[in-house]
Amino acid sequence: MQVVQKYTQGMYEHGLYPDKYICHQKQNNFVEIEDPKTGKRQTVLTFCTNDVLGLVQNPQVQQAAIDAILQYGTSNSSCSVLSGRIDLHRQLEQEISAFKHLPHTQLFLNAWMAMQALMDAFCHLAIPVPGFQHTRETLIMTDVLNHGCIVSAVVNADNRSGKVFSYSPPVRVKPYRHCDADDLARKLRRYAKAGDRILVVSDAVFSMDGDIAPLPDMIEVLSQYPDSVLVMDEAHASGALGAKGGGIYDHFSISTQSVIDQGINPLIMTTFSKFAASAGAAISTHVKELVDLLDVSPTSIGTISLPAPTTAAALESIRQVRSHPELVQKLQANNRYLRSRLIEHEFNAIGETNVIPVILPPDYDPKAFADHLMEVHGIWVSPIWYIAKPRLRITANALHTQEEMDQLVSAMVQTRAALYSTPVTATISA
Repeated sequence: MQVVQKYTQGMYEHGLYPDKYICHQKQNNFVEIEDPKTGKRQTVLTFCTNDVLGLVQNPQVQQAAIDAILQYGTSNSSCSVLSGRIDLHRQLEQEISAFKHLPHTQLFLNAWMAMQALMDAFCHLAIPVPGFQHTRETLIMTDVLNHGCIVSAVVNADNRSGKVFSYSPPVRVKPYRHCDADDLARKLRRYAKAGDRILVVSDAVFSMDGDIAPLPDMIEVLSQYPDSVLVMDEAHASGALGAKGGGIYDHFSISTQSVIDQGINPLIMTTFSKFAASAGAAISTHVKELVDLLDVSPTSIGTISLPAPTTAAALESIRQVRSHPELVQKLQANNRYLRSRLIEHEFNAIGETNVIPVILPPDYDPKAFADHLMEVHGIWVSPIWYIAKPRLRITANALHTQEEMDQLVSAMVQTRAALYSTPVTATISA
C-alpha cells in the first residue's frame, strides 16, 4: 500500500483530488449540499446534473418506483436465469425496443457491465457448444475519445472470461481518429482481413466534448463490410437528440431498418441515468440470438438483475419521454440559448448538444474558477482540470429557466474578471 499512499498524497498536495459534496435535498435545479471537510451547507443552482429532462422528481416516475417496491421489494437478489425475472423487466425491454426501433433488448445493471458483456459475448461467445468451433478473429475499431466504459471493455476484449475458459481466436483492437469516418475507412482497409468479424463502436454524443458521431458517414463506410456490427453508445443521446429524443438515428432521420438492409448490424446501448431518471443500461438489436447469448454471458449470470424500483423508474421515464416530446424540445432550446450566450460573452463553448464544455485558456485554473462560482455566486458546475484541455463541463437541462442560464453566464463573466485581470478571448473551435 505504500505506493498507493504516496501517489494519493501527491494528488492531494497538487490539488488533483476532486471535491466531493454531500447532497441533502433537491428541488428542481436547486440542491442543498454539504462540504464534508467543513460541514458548511449551502443551496446552489446546479449546472452539472445529468438529469437532462428533469424526470428525477417527476411525480409519476417517483410513484412508479414506490409501487414497484411495494409489489416486488427492493431487490431481486439474483440473476434472471437463476431466479426468474419480474414482469417490469419484460415491459422495460419492450419499451426500449419500441423507442429504439430494434426488437430485442437485454438489461444490465450499468453501462460498464453492458459494454463488457457485449464484448465478451461477441468476441468469445459463452459456454462450449458440442460440435461448434469458434475460428474467426474479431477486429474492433474504436473512436479515440470513446467513454471509459467502452475503452475498458475493448482493452479487455482479448482477455476476458470466454478466453479464460475456452479457446477463442485473437481479438484485435484499433483506434481511429475522433469522429473521422475517412480515417475509419483507411484503418479498416489497413487492418481488416478476410474472414474477420468487424465491430465498430462509438459514443453517439461524446461526454466531454459534447459533439455527435458522424453516423451517416460511418454507415457508408461499413456498407462495404457485409455483416459488420455498428455499436452506438447513446448514454448522452437518448432523450436529447432527435425531434422526439429517440437518439442519434432520430437526429439524422435514419431508420435502423435501412441500416440492416445495407447488411450492417446496428446495436444501441441505452443508459437510464441521464434521460430516464434511474440507473442501468440495455443493449438493443434486431438479432434475437445475440440477446440470448448476452443472457448467458458471465457478466449477466454473475450478478443480480435490475432492482424493481430502478426498473419501474426507467420504464415510466421512457413513457414520459415518448408521451411528452415537448420536454426534448425544451432541452434542445435551452442548449441553444445557453451555448449562444456563452459564446456571446467570449467563452469557448464547444460541441452541439446539452453537454456544453467551456474550454478555458491555459492560464485559467478550472477548479479555482468553479470554486469561485460556488462560493461567491452559489452556482455549481463541474471543473475538469486533469486532462489535456482544462474545461468547465456545463450541462443544460429541460428545467433550467432563461433567468437561471443568464445568472450562470453573468456569474462566469464576473468570476473571469475577479480572478484574471486581463480576460483572454478564446478562439471558438470544435
